[in-house]
Amino acid sequence: MCRTGGAKPEVDPLVAALERKASTGSSGRVSSAVVFAGEGWRVLDVVCTCGPRDPVVEERHGDASISLVLAGTFVCRSPHGRSLLSAGSLFLGSAGQVFECSHQHGEGDRCLSFHFDADTFERLAHDAGAPRASFDHHALPPLRDFARVSARAQALSRWGGKDEAEEVAFEFAGTVLRALRGLPVQASSSPSQQGRIARLLRQLETAEDKPRTLAELAEASGLSRYHFLRTFRDVTGVTPHQWLLRTRLRDAAERLASGRGRITDIAFESGFEDLSNFVRSFRSEFGMSPRAYRAAA
Repeated sequence: MCRTGGAKPEVDPLVAALERKASTGSSGRVSSAVVFAGEGWRVLDVVCTCGPRDPVVEERHGDASISLVLAGTFVCRSPHGRSLLSAGSLFLGSAGQVFECSHQHGEGDRCLSFHFDADTFERLAHDAGAPRASFDHHALPPLRDFARVSARAQALSRWGGKDEAEEVAFEFAGTVLRALRGLPVQASSSPSQQGRIARLLRQLETAEDKPRTLAELAEASGLSRYHFLRTFRDVTGVTPHQWLLRTRLRDAAERLASGRGRITDIAFESGFEDLSNFVRSFRSEFGMSPRAYRAAA
């Protein structure tokens, strides 16, 4: 997902990091940079270049965090189960929680991670009506409930200021905490299922603007349409259509927020073949038209 134009960098940080790793023959590593910070919160741009040959290390969350996966895939294992995360997924961490992240299906991932100190997060949980200041999940799929705040966060990773970052951080935490009150824990999928879907997701991420039918996706995964649909939903928490549509809509929202380009061009560049379908899908996902979203952004 390397693009030029507007305020976007010419080279995606994950792409650049993986190229450096390949040229030096070094092991995978996780690097994080604080891009915004304020009282009780901070936002980190986290780039991981680990791959199938890198060891899996047990880690511990230092504080409460909500991370939006921007690119790549990885498998998380914690006391809450085992989940595959991909672009648009949310990775949740409670302070002190132990977890493992592995990349047996491909190299690298990038996340925008929102961190909160204990007092701040406890107040957030209380205000959101959560029973406690911790998470009962470690991963959430790209649901419609998170569409607007995820789009704002993705745009924030390209441009934005501290004031907007603070708004997004607190909105993200509140949205997730409220959603968790009625959200069942997603069942863990098997490693073989995760492997099939992870490889497909990495292919889709590099060509997300191309139309994909259920038959084409199933064939690429080596499954019948029925079994592919069921497996994809079990692994990601959403259907293939929902995953592709939300990936395209987040991309379109990011382009709209930049204030550049005609809406018609943005629709086509984001993988929509029909303007009316784009407008209808955008309104359903974000609750407003693309034009209104651009004006608000």
